[in-house]
Amino acid sequence: MASKSAKKAVEDSESVGLAALAKLVRTSYGGRQSDLEAKLQNLEAQALRLATVIDNISQGICLFDPEERLILSNPRYSEIYRVPPERLVPGITLREIVVHRVAAGTSAMSVDEYLALARSVNSGAISRTWAADLADGRTVQVYHHPMPDGGWVSTHEDVTELIATRQIVDERISLQTLIDWVPDYLWVKDSESRFIVANRSLAADSGRETTRDMIGLTDFDLHAPELASKFRADELSVLQTGQPMIDEEEFVVDRSGAGKWLSSTKVPLRNDRNDVFGLVGIAHDITGRKREDMLRTGQAQILEMIATGAPLDDVLDRLMHLMESQLTGILGSVLLLDKEGRHLRHGAAPSLAEGYINAIDGVAIGPKVGSCGTAVFRREPVVVADIMRDPLWEDYRDLAERYGYRSCWSTPIVSHQGAVLGVFAMYSMTVREPAEAETRLINFTTRIAGIAIERKKAEDQIHFMANHDVLTGLPNRALLQDRLSQAILHAERYDRWVSVVFIDLDNFKLINDTLGHNAGDRLLKTAAERMVGCISSTDTIVRLGGDEFVLVLSDQPKNVDLIAETLQKLRTAIAEPLQLGDHCVRATASFGIANYPKDGKAPESLVANADAAMYRAKEVGRDNFQFYAPEFNTRAHERFLLQEELRNALERSEFELLYQPQIDLRSGQIMAVEALIRWTHPTHGTMAPVGFIPTAEETGLIVPIGDWVLHEACRQNKAWQDIGLEPITVSVNVSARQFSEKNLVERVVHALNESDLEGCYLELELTESLIMQDVGLAVTTMNKLQSLGVQISIDDFGTGYSSLTALKTFPIARLKIDKSFIDDVATNEDDQAVASAVISLGQKLNMRVIAEGVETDEQVAFLRKNNCDEMQGYHFSKPVSSRQIERLLESRSR
Repeated sequence: MASKSAKKAVEDSESVGLAALAKLVRTSYGGRQSDLEAKLQNLEAQALRLATVIDNISQGICLFDPEERLILSNPRYSEIYRVPPERLVPGITLREIVVHRVAAGTSAMSVDEYLALARSVNSGAISRTWAADLADGRTVQVYHHPMPDGGWVSTHEDVTELIATRQIVDERISLQTLIDWVPDYLWVKDSESRFIVANRSLAADSGRETTRDMIGLTDFDLHAPELASKFRADELSVLQTGQPMIDEEEFVVDRSGAGKWLSSTKVPLRNDRNDVFGLVGIAHDITGRKREDMLRTGQAQILEMIATGAPLDDVLDRLMHLMESQLTGILGSVLLLDKEGRHLRHGAAPSLAEGYINAIDGVAIGPKVGSCGTAVFRREPVVVADIMRDPLWEDYRDLAERYGYRSCWSTPIVSHQGAVLGVFAMYSMTVREPAEAETRLINFTTRIAGIAIERKKAEDQIHFMANHDVLTGLPNRALLQDRLSQAILHAERYDRWVSVVFIDLDNFKLINDTLGHNAGDRLLKTAAERMVGCISSTDTIVRLGGDEFVLVLSDQPKNVDLIAETLQKLRTAIAEPLQLGDHCVRATASFGIANYPKDGKAPESLVANADAAMYRAKEVGRDNFQFYAPEFNTRAHERFLLQEELRNALERSEFELLYQPQIDLRSGQIMAVEALIRWTHPTHGTMAPVGFIPTAEETGLIVPIGDWVLHEACRQNKAWQDIGLEPITVSVNVSARQFSEKNLVERVVHALNESDLEGCYLELELTESLIMQDVGLAVTTMNKLQSLGVQISIDDFGTGYSSLTALKTFPIARLKIDKSFIDDVATNEDDQAVASAVISLGQKLNMRVIAEGVETDEQVAFLRKNNCDEMQGYHFSKPVSSRQIERLLESRSR
């Protein structure tokens, strides 16, 4: 009796296990497409889908326990035997079902005969198939499969109907066949974690030929002790608590040695008394998903490294490790294209042999340079499946063979603008081409590598731009402090000099304004290149801005002559002819030198003192160099104050005009007056132009000051006319800076309109050197002025280098002989020759000639003898106020 009871308990256990297994099959089969991220409710949805599959199978299916009670059946079973589905409920006995079938006329025999047949078949260990001819004339083929616990499963197929309607081969499905179709692992275990049921996938990956070979085994028979112990602990928790384990991620190694990630669910099995006596499990292979997760996580980490400015070496190394973790037997490498675009440099290759890395570092690109050099040269992927046979590897075959590399697939790394940045390569120890997964990773890796390399290049460019001048590429003011500080430390340690040279290009503003900014930029770049070519690699040339440069001569011997030699080389190089469009120019520069430690010990003081020395070079005539002297700083300070005071002088109405008469040498009458500016300085009193005009020109203030002179002279001339004085011409000096202004003509028109003065009573004086800088532009501007009636005169004639051909093309009314030729004209034969030649030349060109600086009777006599037209100077009158000119004009009219 006890034995029978124990057997019955086992049968009950197995019956319940099969019932649970069938439910799990429905869950697994229906849910293999789901993301397995849902919890227990998702399993129920999967079960519903699997039940749908079973319900739609063309055969009738029924499963009975050892007590001949129905566990499950599908609708097709009900249809075949015409028994209402609501009567085929779990728990109904086989006898009751046969009774219903007899009543429906779908039984081939009586109730007792059918029960005897079923029990006879079920008592054996093998399956049986027979055909039953039903009373209604149909034939049903029955497949009966006994179960180890005494129950059975059977399929029922209406052969009569199948012959007419089925379009596929006859299939006979057992419960084992169904679960074997599922690619996931399916199993049932008893309370000792022994396998009772397992499907084909689990058996095959566990190294077993059939599913029967799994029965009775435990995880200790299949896995390493540590992993088996973990599985046993998890299952004990399920068995003891009755709580399922849902979607637990586990890592296993199959019989081939390949690692797999599984998402496992283990659910307790309960009998009719709700006691847990085993568990049923399902495990889905999530290795692909885990790799994708690792790839996404790794990608995010790498992008974060890029965003936070991690070193490029670290980023690329992490990228190679990530790529290699996704594949088996693949070694990754990144080579970077150098700045010249000719050689490949090591970027990252964590798994390649060090000897190989060193051998290919610096390899030149070309049409036959392995996979990497060729890929960059061609700007396209190069796949070499067999290094030993491919001609691209002819020169590198022995190197690859030494380390066992048999295939190499290289892809250029390209920026978003299409520029090649480097190359990514995959190496394999076997002869083959890349698989689809490897091709996808190539695209991923090259894209991320491109982002990292571009970011590094952008950072380098930003750093370079922060410390270098954009136009010339020279270090800028920000880098000057660092370079000069380092040079001073070295000089202090080794008792050497550091020479700081402040360089300013002469008349650059004039070139920039007359020839245009493009020409000015080219001049700056050319000057920078020439200076760099004259210094050593330890020296630094810096562009401060505009036309100002600072040269730091490091590690200098205490010898002024050697410094002078270097500066002379610079002067000569800068002065080389330079073609700017249609113009050939020769630039010059003024140099100021301050030496450490005599002229200063701090970078700031050395630069400031060199700047002061440079201004001294400007003062003594430009195109020279001056060594610093302490008094230069006093002058520099005064110059700075003067600039600030000049800015306020116009607003404070501190300027005034004096007028010097110009006399007709034949009639002795006043023909014109020259407007001469004076500055009534708050502390220095009246200042002549020589004291402030050079500063005004340097700062650009000459433009608004000149504009004021033009308006005031026109206003005053019109005022003299308005009080009835005989009209005369007022002559106004125009600086080179003013003449280069694009709107000079408009400014003149505005002054004439505002004063209501006719253009014929205004004369503009231009210097000879000014109009020769750009003859074409000068002629165009003068023609426009002449069209207004404005007269043009050439001031300081004889001091420049006018071309007679150019001179005759200018619309000039008067030539003014420079004072330097008049001072000694009474006694100096050379001056007499020049003066008489100018007078003759002017008159032959239909120009009036005026001599300035006339102070003596002897000078007047010479001028009259040589038929000079006019004179100006202290012999008649010094520059006087407008009121005094008014009196002179009144006396002339009487």
